Parts: sequence; structure tokens; C-alpha cells
Amino acid sequence: MMKILSVKSIPKLTWSSPQALTLQPKFPSMLFLFMGLIIFGLGEAILIASSVGVSPWTVLAQGIAENIGWSIGLTTFVISICVLSLWIPLKQKPGIGTISNAFIIAVTLDYALPYLPTFEGFLFNTLMAATGVLITGIGGAIYLVANLGPGPRDGLMTGLQSITGWPIAIVRTMIEISVIFLGWFLGGTLGIGTVLYAFGIGPSVAVGVLGLLVIFKPFSEKM
Repeated sequence: MMKILSVKSIPKLTWSSPQALTLQPKFPSMLFLFMGLIIFGLGEAILIASSVGVSPWTVLAQGIAENIGWSIGLTTFVISICVLSLWIPLKQKPGIGTISNAFIIAVTLDYALPYLPTFEGFLFNTLMAATGVLITGIGGAIYLVANLGPGPRDGLMTGLQSITGWPIAIVRTMIEISVIFLGWFLGGTLGIGTVLYAFGIGPSVAVGVLGLLVIFKPFSEKM
């Protein structure tokens, strides 16, 4: 647990882009960006297939949509724009990863969901949801380390972390819990998968970062 809380920033490794906002990214950076986003999307697909609860941000979208009569899709889009606007005071920079985030994850969801197994037992579905959260966090760590621009919510996490200096796991967990309460208050539906995501996505990202450091840090130190 202490190792997870020791992760207080997204590191740069040999394949990380020198800067997020670039029109000529390195091939390794692009490769790991796409790899991370595909893994991220697969994790989200597994969570959806478990049928025991959606992500906190979807709960928020449901709650807002019920109160103002918008569709879930339109509400999710508006929420993303609002989150992006918070990047300005947080001094976060967009990049190719910011644009690729929604597209690649959406495509991965469409292709993965039909092939994922479904279970009738609550226990198996809960374990499936927990697995999905872990995979999502690991995928998020990979594409964040690529340093080609985070998605709207990940940018909010890294921006708040840089200001507070708190561990990534704590910052992300606080964001997700706040979103859950707001979405639930507005009428959104939550389940055990929602709770697992809220408390698990931050530590899962930290676990992914630690794993990447173990694998790639020796190569960085030799250069």
C-alpha cells in the first residue's frame, strides 16, 4: 500500500514524448499511447459486461440527463467539455492522446463487448468488474506515461495532483467519489461496480505506473 501511495506523478521513460503538445510524436510514444488506450478500453468493456454498475462519470451523466432531459451521449460530451475547461487554471496541455482518447476507447468498446463472457452469479460478475477496473488503470498508466496528452478526466487528475502534491491514488479516488455522490444526488444509478471503480481506479493507475518503472526504468538509467 505504501508503494502505491508513493506514486505522486507520472514519470517519463525512454518511450515518453518530450512534450505533450507536438505534431511530430516519436513512434514509440505513439505505439504505447495506442496500446494503453486499447487496454483502457478493454478494461471499461469488461466493467460494462459485468453488469454490476457503470463508472462514476456515467452515473453523473445519468443524473444530469434525468434532470434536464438530455441524452446520455450529449450529457457525457458536455461534461467532458466542462472538465476540459478546468484544465486552464490547472495548466494542463492537450495533445494527440486527448483527441485519440475518445475515438480509440469507443472503437475498443464496440469490438470487445460482443466477445466478452457474461455470468449469472453476482460473485463472478463482481470479480469481473474488479478485473476490469485493474485493467483500465494499467491501460491508463501506459498511455499517460506516453505523455502525448491525457483524456479530460485523467488531465483533471494529473492537474490536481501537481497542485496538491498528493499521491495519484488519493487524488483520483477523491475525484471519483465526489462524482459518485453528485451523480447519485441527481438521480443516477450506481452499483457495486461503480464503487469498485471509484476506490480502485486510482490505486490501479499507481500499480500500472509502478509496473512500468520496474520494467523500463533500468533502460532509462543506462541512457
